[in-house]
Amino acid sequence: MAPSKEFALLCLENPLLDIQGQGDESLLSKYGLKANDAILAEEKHMDLYEDLLQNHDAKLIAGGAAQNTARGAQYILPPKSVLYIGCVGSDKYASILRSACEAAGLRVEYRVDPDTPTGRCGVIITGHDRSMCTHLAAANEYKIEHLKSPNIWALVQQASFYFVGGYHLTVCVPAVLALAEEAAAHDKVFALSLSAPFIPQFFKDPLDQTAPYWDYLIGNETEAKTYADSHSLGTQDVAQIARQIADLPKKNQKRKRTVVITQGTDPTVVAVQGEHDVREFPVHEIDKAKICDTNGAGDAFAGGFIAGVVEGRSLEESINLGQWLARLSIQELGPHPAPLHPPNTSQAA
Repeated sequence: MAPSKEFALLCLENPLLDIQGQGDESLLSKYGLKANDAILAEEKHMDLYEDLLQNHDAKLIAGGAAQNTARGAQYILPPKSVLYIGCVGSDKYASILRSACEAAGLRVEYRVDPDTPTGRCGVIITGHDRSMCTHLAAANEYKIEHLKSPNIWALVQQASFYFVGGYHLTVCVPAVLALAEEAAAHDKVFALSLSAPFIPQFFKDPLDQTAPYWDYLIGNETEAKTYADSHSLGTQDVAQIARQIADLPKKNQKRKRTVVITQGTDPTVVAVQGEHDVREFPVHEIDKAKICDTNGAGDAFAGGFIAGVVEGRSLEESINLGQWLARLSIQELGPHPAPLHPPNTSQAA
C-alpha cells in the first residue's frame, strides 16, 4: 500500500560526503583505525581525507547513514515520499550531496552553515570490511530552530513516519526529541537506528532520553552487545538483548515496540514488546564474488525495512525488503543501489 500523502517519511541525521578508498593494515595503523568500525575524527585523523584522495584513488560518494537510508526508502516508495533534514556547508561538497539526492528523487531541506565546511567521512575499504572516520563539521551545526521554523515544522506535521539516525544524538538531541514527542502525541511512527557501538557506549544518556519513544529500534549485533554492556543487561545473547530492549517502558502504548537486530549473514533477530518469543529471519545468501562494497549495507537494510513499514507491509515483508535492498547495495560501489536500476520489490517476497 502506497503512502496516502506526499513526504510521509521524514528522516533526520548528519549529511556527509564519503571519501572512500581502498586501504590495507598499514593505512589503518597509520591513523589508529580498526578494520570494521565507525568513529568520530580526532585531530590525528585530519590528514586522512586528503591522503585517501591523493594516494588511494578515493571516490566521492554522497553519504551519512540516515541520508543513505532515506535514499534507499525513496528508491522503493512512490515519488515524493521521503524528506531528509540535516546541516551542510555552503560549498561544492554540499552541491554534490544535493545533486545525488535529486538524482535519487529525495527531497532535502538542509540547514546551511556558511562558516563551516560540509561534513566528511573517510572510508577505508579492506576486503569486505570498512572503517569509517567522520569529521562532522557542518553536520554538527544542526539547530532545533531550523526544525521548528514554520516551513520545516509544517513538513514535520505533514509526515506520519520519522526515522532518526543515532549519530544525530551527538549533534542536536532537542531536534530528535521534538520529532519523538510529535510522534507520541499524534500516534505517528518513530524509528531510531543505533548507528554505531560508540552511541550506546558514550552517548548513553541522550540515547536513553529517546528510548520511551521508540516504535522501531534498528541495530546490528555489535551495537546491541555494546548497549547490553553499557546498560548492564547481564547478557551478550542477541535475542535476550532484543527482548529486554523491546520491553522497556514506552510513551505511546498504542504501538508495540519492535527491535530489529541484523547480524551480517546470520539471521536477523526481531523482538516485539510483550511477546516472549524472539523471531529469527534467515539472510538470503549471496555469492561472495558478487560483493563489491559493504559500506552502507545496514543503512540500505534500514531503508528497505522502513519503506515496508511506510507501505503498511507485514513484519516479515518489511524484513525481506530490507534484506533485499541490502543485497542490492553490497553489489555496487557506494551505500545505495544506483537509481538507474528500477526496483523490483517482487524479488523481496
